[in-house]
Amino acid sequence: MSDTLDLAQELIRRRSVTPEDAGCQQLIAERLAPLGFEAHHLRFEDVDNLWLRRGSEGPVLAFAGHTDVVPTGPVEKWSSDPFQPQIRNGQLYGRGAADMKSSIAAFVTACEAFLKDHPDHKGSIAMLITSDEEGPSVNGTVKVVEWLEARGEKITWALVGEPSSTERLGDVIKNGRRGSLSGVLRVRGQQGHVAYPHLADNPVHRALPALAELAAIEWDEGNEHFPPTSFQISNIHAGTGAENVIPGELEVMFNLRFSTEQTDEGIRTRVHAVLDAHGLDYELSWRLSGHPFLTAEGELVEAASAAIREVMGLDTELSTAGGTSDGRFIAPTGAQVVELGPLNASIHKIDEHVRVEDLDALSRIYTGILKRLLAD
Repeated sequence: MSDTLDLAQELIRRRSVTPEDAGCQQLIAERLAPLGFEAHHLRFEDVDNLWLRRGSEGPVLAFAGHTDVVPTGPVEKWSSDPFQPQIRNGQLYGRGAADMKSSIAAFVTACEAFLKDHPDHKGSIAMLITSDEEGPSVNGTVKVVEWLEARGEKITWALVGEPSSTERLGDVIKNGRRGSLSGVLRVRGQQGHVAYPHLADNPVHRALPALAELAAIEWDEGNEHFPPTSFQISNIHAGTGAENVIPGELEVMFNLRFSTEQTDEGIRTRVHAVLDAHGLDYELSWRLSGHPFLTAEGELVEAASAAIREVMGLDTELSTAGGTSDGRFIAPTGAQVVELGPLNASIHKIDEHVRVEDLDALSRIYTGILKRLLAD
């Protein structure tokens, strides 16, 4: 047993399915209060957020994460209750074990270990914790960042505890993310009987050539930091459910994960040009989840890489692959942002788990980063 493991299990026991926090943030605030962390509990709409800070000067190293978890799925398919953590064969099982309550536990114990040796550290240590990362992400980190900006508080370095590792703890650091742009396309036609197509207008038939063209576009080749931009159709729906009715409308949902070779405005313009060229009667609504961002090699990347090398004995890989994270809301403020956490193989799955031995190792890595950036 260890302090990090104990705290991770205590957090997993709290049924914080997004956007619920279930008291996780209060637990963290109370634990760190004796160490001099000032707590601001920030509730926006139905979302609880926590900003903790020790120190009043810069630079500011902020640990960023989320206490909310995704729904469990069919509980009967789990090997054990997803909110009753269990250790089996060296693995800690439970919803949120990997994504990302173990990282939050390691945040806390790393701060405790660092402050024991460096009570008069330079700058400030902070934590930005939300319960809206797995949900719409509209009342969480983005709102806290706006609140910080209004107060004139700046994060210098943000370490997001998302599960970044693939085979071994620390083998991958995410130092950037692609942008994410989603669209909902509605193509209008005219409903009718399949036996009388001349009296109807099938929106599926009209839209398919345009969709095929969009799917075939090579948007770019990526660059040294990002893979090529990707267009993917995620949902498509039309019809009444009857086999003899031509549908009157087609709905298509799609997403583009885009590199720094693209802008969201450029993508929108090109998509509309394709749809217009095919003469479609349509409406298209867009949702931009985040712009691409990149933290080049600098103090934060160097500190994280060195700490991983010290604790794990391996050289880490820098990557921008994968989905989005709340780092996209912090990076535009000018902060350096990296993601570093446990293995991601089981996240959002039945029987989510994390290696028990990785918990203390992750805490030591975080402690090493604190030492390299803020030691007095």
